[in-house]
Amino acid sequence: MKKLLSILLATLMVFSLVACGSKASAPATDAPATNAPEGEAKTEQAKPSGKETFDLALVTDLGTIDDKSFNQGAWEGLVRYAEEKGISHKYYQPQEAGTNAYKATIDLAIEGGAKVVVCPGYLFEEPVFLAQDEHPDVHFILLDGEPHNADYSVYNTASNTMPILYQEDQAGFLAGYAATKDGNTHFGFLGGMAVPAVIRFGLGYVQGIDAAAKELGVQCDVKYNYTGQFAATPEAQSLAASWYNAGTEVVFGCGGAVGNSAMSAAEGKNQQEGQFVAKVIGVDVDQYSESDTVITSAMKMLSNSVYDAITMYYNGSFPGGKTTTFDVHNDGVGAAMEHNKFTTFTQADYDTVYEDLKAGKYTIKNDVAESDPSKADLGLTNTKVTFIQ
Repeated sequence: MKKLLSILLATLMVFSLVACGSKASAPATDAPATNAPEGEAKTEQAKPSGKETFDLALVTDLGTIDDKSFNQGAWEGLVRYAEEKGISHKYYQPQEAGTNAYKATIDLAIEGGAKVVVCPGYLFEEPVFLAQDEHPDVHFILLDGEPHNADYSVYNTASNTMPILYQEDQAGFLAGYAATKDGNTHFGFLGGMAVPAVIRFGLGYVQGIDAAAKELGVQCDVKYNYTGQFAATPEAQSLAASWYNAGTEVVFGCGGAVGNSAMSAAEGKNQQEGQFVAKVIGVDVDQYSESDTVITSAMKMLSNSVYDAITMYYNGSFPGGKTTTFDVHNDGVGAAMEHNKFTTFTQADYDTVYEDLKAGKYTIKNDVAESDPSKADLGLTNTKVTFIQ
C-alpha cells in the first residue's frame, strides 16, 4: 500500500507541476542553468567558461526559487551559507518533469563544478538514487525524501548522500496550539492526499489544539477531510466555505495548493461578513504573503536544514549513508511567528511552548497507520474530531 500511494503521489505531482521559470542567457549565481527537454545539456549554459565554476548547487523542480515553497527555502539556506563563507553557488532548473530530466540537471550542476548538490523534494528520490553512485565524489542533500529505484523495491542511501526528513507532527502541534491559545475553538483540517507527511501534520494539529484546550479549560471541535489531491479545486473551496459558514474559525490547509482553496473560501467569508472571522493556517513555509487570511503556518525549516547540512559537509561531519530527521531539537520545524496575525498569542508564549515541546512536556502520537484522527488513539479529552469523507 505504501508503494502504491507513493507511485500515485509522484504521478499526480508530475502532472500538476507547471514550469514558470525562464532561461538565462549566461551563467550567473542568481540565474538558472537549464537542460534541454531531451535531458541533454545546452552547451552555451552547461559548460562554464574558463574559471567559472560553482561549488554549491541547487537543482530545483519545475518551480522557481521564489516559489514560496521547497525551492525558495532550500535556496535561501544555501545562499546564506555561501555568502557567509564566500563560496561560489548557483541553481539549475530543469525544463521538464521526470526522472531523466532531473537526473540530467543534476549532471549539469556537477559538470559546472558542484561539490554539493541540494535537491528539494521527493521528486528527486530516484534521480539521487542514480546520481549518488555515478558521482561518488559529489555530496547530495535530499530534502523530504529517501533515495530509491523506480519501482520502490530498493531503498539505498550512499555514504555521499544525506536524506532529510521532518517531524511534521511537531509543526502541526505548534500551529494548532497557538491558534487555540489565541482564542479559537472551532477548527478545520483540509488535507491533500493521505500520505505520511500530511497525516503527521494533521495528527499533530489536533493534539496541539487539545493540549491548549486542556490548559484553557475549553472544548474544541475539528472538521477533518482529505481532498485526495494536491490541487486547489472548486470542490475543496466549497467544502471549506461550508465549514466557515457553519462557524469554523480556522482551517489548516495542508498539502500543495489545497491551502489556496481554504484561503479563497476564507477571503470570501471575510468579505461577506466585513470582518476577520475566517482564518487559515499555511503549510511547509510561511505563507503569509499568499493571503491576508493566513495567521501562521506549520513550517518545515528548509533554510535551516540546508544551512546545517552544508555546514556539516564543510566541517567534515557530513552524516552520509543515513536519514537525518529535523525537529524542534535542531530548529527543523516550527510555526511562523514573524508575520503572524494572532491577537493575544505572543512570541514569548510561542517560545515557552517550543521549549516545553523540546523538554518533553508534550508527547505527540504520530503513527500514520491510522489516517483518521477520530479513530486514532490520541488521548484527546477536550477536542472532538469529525472525519468527513
